[in-house]
Amino acid sequence: PRHPRAPMPAHLLQEEMSSSYTTTTTTTITEPPARIVQNGEGSSEKHLLHVEEDIRPEMKDDIYDPSYKDKEGPRPKLEYVWRNIILMSLLHLGALYGIVLIPTCKVYTWLWGFFYYIISALGITAGAHRLWSHRSYKARLPLRVFLIIANTMAFQNDAYEWARDHRVHHKFSETDADPHNARRGFFFSHVGWLLVRKHPAVKEKGGLLDLSDLKAEKLLMFQRRHYKPAVLLMCFILPTLVPWYFWGETFQHSLYVATFLRYAIVLNATWLVNSAAHLYGYRPYDKNINPRENILVSLGAVGEGFHNYHHSFPYDYSTSEYRWHINLTTFFIDCMAALGLAYDRKKVSKAAVLAKIKRTGDGSYKSG
Repeated sequence: PRHPRAPMPAHLLQEEMSSSYTTTTTTTITEPPARIVQNGEGSSEKHLLHVEEDIRPEMKDDIYDPSYKDKEGPRPKLEYVWRNIILMSLLHLGALYGIVLIPTCKVYTWLWGFFYYIISALGITAGAHRLWSHRSYKARLPLRVFLIIANTMAFQNDAYEWARDHRVHHKFSETDADPHNARRGFFFSHVGWLLVRKHPAVKEKGGLLDLSDLKAEKLLMFQRRHYKPAVLLMCFILPTLVPWYFWGETFQHSLYVATFLRYAIVLNATWLVNSAAHLYGYRPYDKNINPRENILVSLGAVGEGFHNYHHSFPYDYSTSEYRWHINLTTFFIDCMAALGLAYDRKKVSKAAVLAKIKRTGDGSYKSG
């Protein structure tokens, strides 16, 4: 039987497509995982169902650990990474010059830059994030190869390192063990965390995570071994040479618009999930955590702005209650599922979502 969904563009097509999958499976999670939730009176409620052990037995290291508390005392002195500061500054200066060159670009160069932005964004969202960080769905080899190439195009550290940092971020969210702790302000959680040495707690807690699933994946280890030359080719050389060679774009326009500007946009769209989506927006699912629902972030980050939901249910492949609503990544995964390339997509049940809203939501939830 089909379940009614919230109205959204193309929802009828989506239901038809979702119900037509015969070669793929979707696992529905009927209860949220065990965690301690503080209520208004300060008492705590313990949920004893460790359902994620049954639904996603291979991984528990992205589930929030409320028992971890920051150590007392001042933080260690910031150690600046001057190489990163200089390179990020030069990239953004190049991107600003790229904006100036946009009006004199060929249309094909605009389209190429947009195409490269979408593919590389999917390498982060569908690849490093939903597949490798959270194991929220499974992918067959052709899709994994596509995603590792797209992830290399995005140049946001190799997928192994990205997933490791992201699991630490979820398990120890907004503590000193969180690599981009939003409690340290917008700039730090946006880009500042990449410009300084990691807090010792990040290294300590990151070293305790079970990353055996990532280490066992040959594709990830191949990317990690060959990351520097692969990034040079896929993020810089290829996007610059294609417009220059195939439709006679000037080298200057190719470099500053299709490469520097496009790369800077992909980076900042991803970073806004760590900064803006932890600071601005509603918390309809859990008012006790800082991540928010932010539609503008979702537009830029192809579906990753439903952040209060995502931190409440990190194992949901859609990172959102609604599948295709401002969520290109979910649409992409569902298309791959229709082709038989993605399967075992984890989805939280409506009953579990409504129970969570009633228990810990901020009252901003609107049904339908």
